Amino acid sequence: MSVQVRPLGGKDFFAWLGLFEGYSEFYENELTDQKALQVWSWIIDKNNSLDGAVAVNEAGDFVGLAHYRTVTRTLSATMGLYLDDLFVAPDARGAGVGHALIAFTKGYAAERGLTQISLITAADNETAQALYDTVGTRTDWVTYEIGV
Repeated sequence: MSVQVRPLGGKDFFAWLGLFEGYSEFYENELTDQKALQVWSWIIDKNNSLDGAVAVNEAGDFVGLAHYRTVTRTLSATMGLYLDDLFVAPDARGAGVGHALIAFTKGYAAERGLTQISLITAADNETAQALYDTVGTRTDWVTYEIGV
C-alpha cells in the first residue's frame, strides 16, 4: 500500500474523526463529541503544542494518524517531540503505514531542531511494541499517572 503522510488541516475533521474513534475504541476509551472537539481544537490551534498528521492512501482514504507535541527535555536542556497517539486503521495494518507516520514525525522533529522522539504504548500492545522496536530503543523508565 502506498500512502502519503501530511499534516492535518482544518477541513480534515470528519475523516480524522473516524480514525480517532478507532483509536479510542482500541484503547477502550469512550469518545464523546465534547472530547473529540476538544482534541481537534488543540490540533488546529497554532498556539497549542499538539499537532497531527494523517496517512492517506491512493484512494484518498485516511488510514492512519499521529498526534505529537513539542516538549522540553530538562536534563539535556533540549527540546524533543512526544508522539502521543499513533493509530493505523485495521485494514491498513502491516502495510508500512505506522513506519510512514513515524518517519513523518521524525522529519517534523528534525526540521525544528528537536533532539528526540518519545512515545509509550500499552504493555499488552505487542504489535505497537514490535514496530517501535524497529525504530527506537526501549527505555528503562517506568511510567506513572497521578489523578488530580
